[in-house]
Amino acid sequence: MKVGLTLFHFCFAGAMMLGSCVNDIDKIKQITFKSTDPEQKTEELYVLQTEGGFPQFRLYAPLAEAYSKPEQVTKFKEGIKVEFFDNDGNPESTLTGLYGEINETKGTMRVLDSVQLHNPERKQTMYTEALYWDQKDSLIFTDKMVMIKSPTELIYGKGIRARQDFSWYEFLEPQGRISIQK
Repeated sequence: MKVGLTLFHFCFAGAMMLGSCVNDIDKIKQITFKSTDPEQKTEELYVLQTEGGFPQFRLYAPLAEAYSKPEQVTKFKEGIKVEFFDNDGNPESTLTGLYGEINETKGTMRVLDSVQLHNPERKQTMYTEALYWDQKDSLIFTDKMVMIKSPTELIYGKGIRARQDFSWYEFLEPQGRISIQK
């Protein structure tokens, strides 16, 4: 009986030593991490940037993937929605698209695929396939085809520069204007 019990303890102790191995996290990353994988993933991301207690913009994305090499870039592969606010914290415009990317190193954002920029006060909506935003000067621009729809007209052309609040814009190559009658 003592031999059986001692053999049991010896086997149990051996099993515990084998089961308590510690994995080196750097070795695991070398085996499982690809250089194309994001370093961070966030689901249902909400970001609110403020200045002086007032919101500047609010960002929502169902999925955000952050990369740091070669530059700090966050990708929004399942869509993005950005709401811009005026200096008093009132909503000015909303930018949406099916794909987005923020380059934090450069302070720029690009939104692709079914892009819309809407100004509710002016009742205007811009439609395009690609739009770029420069945070330094608050300008939005593209060299793609653009259509702007309001209650009274439809304007289209190739390329546009606009303020992020969509209160001012200029077409690079205007192509037409259609008045809408009720």
